[in-house]
Amino acid sequence: MNPQEKNAKVILDQRPSTWPEEGKIDLNIHDLPHRGAIIEWWYQNCHIISKDGDRFSLFASFFRLASKKDEDEDDYSYAHFIIWALSDKVNQKYYTDSLVDPSMPAESLKVLSKKEETINKQFYRALKEVYSKGNVPFPDRLLKEEANVSLDNLSLEYDQNSFKKDQNGNYHLVLDNPLDKIECKLEFIPLIEPVRHGNQGELYGIWKEDMFYYFIPKCKVNGEIYIDGKSYQVEGSGWYDHEFSKSGDETAVRDFRHDMSWDWISLQLDNGFQMSLYDLYDNTKNGEYAGGTGIIIDNEGKRISVEDYSYTPVEYWTSSRTFISYPISWELEIPSFNVSMFVTVDFPEQEFITTLSMPAFWEGSIKASGKFMGAGVTGVGYSERTGFNTKESIESFLKGVGKITQNVVESLLPLNPTDDQFHKLINSPVGIDFFSPVDKEQYVTSVIKPIREIVDRSKKAWRSYVLLACIDAVGGNSQPFIDILAMPELIHSGSLIVDDVQDSSDTRRGGTSLHHLYGEPLAINAGNTCYFLGDLVVKKSLIQDDVRLKIYELYFEMMRAAHAGQGLDISGLHLLMPDAVSSGDSSILEKRIYTIHRLKTAAPACTLAKIGGIIGGGKPEQIEALANYFEAIGLAYQIVDDVLNLEGYENNLKDKGEDITAGKITMPVAKAMGLLPLDKREYIWKTIQTMPKDTTVIGSVIKLLEECDALSLCRKEAENIMEDAWKDVEEILTDSFYKMRLRAFGWYALKIE
Repeated sequence: MNPQEKNAKVILDQRPSTWPEEGKIDLNIHDLPHRGAIIEWWYQNCHIISKDGDRFSLFASFFRLASKKDEDEDDYSYAHFIIWALSDKVNQKYYTDSLVDPSMPAESLKVLSKKEETINKQFYRALKEVYSKGNVPFPDRLLKEEANVSLDNLSLEYDQNSFKKDQNGNYHLVLDNPLDKIECKLEFIPLIEPVRHGNQGELYGIWKEDMFYYFIPKCKVNGEIYIDGKSYQVEGSGWYDHEFSKSGDETAVRDFRHDMSWDWISLQLDNGFQMSLYDLYDNTKNGEYAGGTGIIIDNEGKRISVEDYSYTPVEYWTSSRTFISYPISWELEIPSFNVSMFVTVDFPEQEFITTLSMPAFWEGSIKASGKFMGAGVTGVGYSERTGFNTKESIESFLKGVGKITQNVVESLLPLNPTDDQFHKLINSPVGIDFFSPVDKEQYVTSVIKPIREIVDRSKKAWRSYVLLACIDAVGGNSQPFIDILAMPELIHSGSLIVDDVQDSSDTRRGGTSLHHLYGEPLAINAGNTCYFLGDLVVKKSLIQDDVRLKIYELYFEMMRAAHAGQGLDISGLHLLMPDAVSSGDSSILEKRIYTIHRLKTAAPACTLAKIGGIIGGGKPEQIEALANYFEAIGLAYQIVDDVLNLEGYENNLKDKGEDITAGKITMPVAKAMGLLPLDKREYIWKTIQTMPKDTTVIGSVIKLLEECDALSLCRKEAENIMEDAWKDVEEILTDSFYKMRLRAFGWYALKIE
């Protein structure tokens, strides 16, 4: 693809009369809100330093979005939003705030009620629950008052946040985040004339709408910021841009879609030049490249358009909150200007979570160094990446969790470990000096490879997600603890390996069971080894000693409970079946099955939720509510799993009716004892005792269970268990992005749409 094809220019059908004509842009007109625009925003970023050398970066964007057309006038009513973030580069902290219009819950609920969501039904259902209460999910907050926007001069007031221009043409930005106790009061003094971006100012927007875009990339900034009561007098460099659309059909407004995604970068270089680049991608065409533009501004303010640029990601970082991977370093090349620079983020954790661009976008401070026209150059700037994950489903999200979980396990259990990695894995109480290269090779073959065989097949890791999700749900930050993903996955994988031996299972996770590949002795040893590897990631994480001690206590409680449940499950419930068959009373049988499920599956899920809540610093009542919720999900999940064993799993992950072949008494079988006539109860019990392998015989049992509604009743019971537990979570936890994810996850786990 040649540069001209790569950076195809946007050609608009018709230039609106409200847009600037060719030549100099009159800021007295075009800084103001534009009548009829569907969407418009005013954006600022800056890089500032205090007198004591504290370094900060900041961006803010004030949005004005058409919500509906006035009946009597050919104009729109508008909703207003503001998003902003402060990056503390010394302490690597990212403070965000997003305020949305009071009309958003009701208006968004109207849109969602009409929307046929096919990709992420559970998440949108959870979002509708929040909106129906008149709330928005935290970290978004509702504006307390309607925004005050002047049409005669640039004056935007969104609660205590404002952006105004004075008579001298200088811009004044005030930002206030009471939750994080942050306030910013900054003045932007333009040093050059405004510059047109895109094709002489024209480009596409979020919904493929025609936009006009100008910017002032060189401003002097001074003022004061306050963080938790501490004041910083600051000064530095700033950037201002303004973007506004044509008028259009209001049906496109607030439609919860991102037709376009983009990568955008702004740079202010120490040689007096500035530059801005963007690449657009069409989400309606599977992310097909849709053009882009590079603009260089020389030290006299002259605009130079470039098309032969490349902005190539080198490294990626994955968020533990959304499991989206974002570029954190790039190679920037502009051959015609002999530009070759390496760009990197000041720190990775600058992800912005908001329903305004679901599920999140990345916008943060960056730095650059390299060559510009052959001379050495450095610079600071901002990068934004948005719109790339708008079609994410819970399925794809959990696959993202699974991918990172596999990476974490791979780093813990590499197939070609160094001597140091090998020694840490063994950590023998009798020393390590006697180990030889042959010992390491044999350990890999007999321990690491069998474990990795099962772990690497895992496509989703919902148990691992539980732990991190609960950290965030109580107000903590899961990112420093992402390595802990390995612990739940290894525990579960170990239990699967041993369980397959005990049940003589032939398949696991779409492949041959481990004991058929390595033999039962090595499989059992590998499964047991998994239980003790989680300690290595807990030990090296940033967990305080008292919290780590509590985690160990909970861990061993969980393992005792799970093994008790496994023992009860293996010994079976055959002794109870004759009475249940003869009497048609299944109550005792069902109660015993509940006990096994609680110990085997619910107790681990409950424990992981507790560990997450404790690490996140949650209040006791929050931790208890989350623990009960995930205990309920674990119990309900196992009931549904019993149903799926009879109906068949997606992608044939297990053999259909495997529990019948194993002679197990599961909840659907128990439930049927209270629903079927005696002769059919006797047939089912007699057949299960023979542990049939003939698919016709297995099918006859499944048919009876379906006809008496045992399967549907099990599903309904599972749903009721989860819904009852959710009531406490609903009452105790504030509505948030993370709480919505937990809600949606519960429905997903039980296959409820």
